[in-house]
Amino acid sequence: MFDVLLAHIQDKVEITDDQKIQVQAFFTPKKLRKKQYLLQEGDLCKCLSFVSKGLLKSYFLDEKGNEHINMFAFEGWWISDFNSFVHQEKSVLNIDAVEETEILMITLEDYEKMMLQVPVMDRYFRILYQNSLVTKDHRLIVSNSYTAEEKYLQLAQKNPEMIKRIPHNLIASYLGLAPETISRIRKKISLHNT
Repeated sequence: MFDVLLAHIQDKVEITDDQKIQVQAFFTPKKLRKKQYLLQEGDLCKCLSFVSKGLLKSYFLDEKGNEHINMFAFEGWWISDFNSFVHQEKSVLNIDAVEETEILMITLEDYEKMMLQVPVMDRYFRILYQNSLVTKDHRLIVSNSYTAEEKYLQLAQKNPEMIKRIPHNLIASYLGLAPETISRIRKKISLHNT
């Protein structure tokens, strides 16, 4: 379970074998069944979670009960309601498993301790946060200025794994489109490729 996390860290920063052992001590493993909640709206997000295996989705529900997906987290991705985690406020997001999932969780207290005891992890998370801000800015631009077809094609090009693994109704929610629109776009692409 820790191999994926340690490889992810090693990919971003140099970390010694001793530091790897230190880092592992701060995390608690957990398994989630498909559709099992990791976090529900209104609860406190007590942990930052790293996906070792599987797939999670983060979303909120509107007043009509419609699901609006904020993000997906595959193997090697981090997920939480970060505002709730950092500020210890009630969560506005739900997080649940799209597939059978294995995660490694770290509490805020242990996260802070880890940063002090293993300073290279501070750099690791800074790199992740920078990348996250760039990704969120790009997603906002795509959301506000691309057509439905351009949104889908952009996602398919940048994240083909999403198109393969995630049900199309969830992709529609993530892109802010109706499932029928995704079906129409996929049909058009299929006809164009034949």
